[in-house]
Amino acid sequence: MATVEHPTDTLISLTPVAATKIRELMAEEEDTQTLVLRVAIQGGGCSGFQYGLGFDAGAAEGDVELSLEGIPVVVDPYSAPYLRGTTIDFLNTIEESGFKIDNPNAVSSCGCGHSFQVEEGEDLPEGTELGGCGSGCSH
Repeated sequence: MATVEHPTDTLISLTPVAATKIRELMAEEEDTQTLVLRVAIQGGGCSGFQYGLGFDAGAAEGDVELSLEGIPVVVDPYSAPYLRGTTIDFLNTIEESGFKIDNPNAVSSCGCGHSFQVEEGEDLPEGTELGGCGSGCSH
C-alpha cells in the first residue's frame, strides 16, 4: 500500500515565487556556491517566537538539510518541530511586499505575521519573554 504524504508531513516548502526571489537575493551575495538558506525560529516578538530567514555559509552539525525548488535549505534541530508543514511564500502586491510564512503550528500571530505562538504547554526557548513586538511592526 502506497503512503500518501500529507502537507504537514513535509518540514518546509517554498512556493515557486518565493524560490525565485530567494535565487535573486542569493545571486547578490558573495560566494553563492556555498550559501544555504537558514530557516529558524527564535524567542521574542509579541507572540513568543519569531521567524528567522537568512543566508548562511553552510549547514551546522545537527541541521536538517533540504533541497527545496533547487535551493539548499537548513533548519536547526530545535526549530524543526515548530516549522513542520510550513510554507514560505513571497508577496509583492500594493498592500504587502515580503516573505509570508504560513505555519500550521502557530495558534496565533502578531498583526504583522513576524511572530507567533504555539499551543499552550509548549515550552518557550529559555530567556523568551512575551510582549513588545520585536519584529519592528507597528501592531
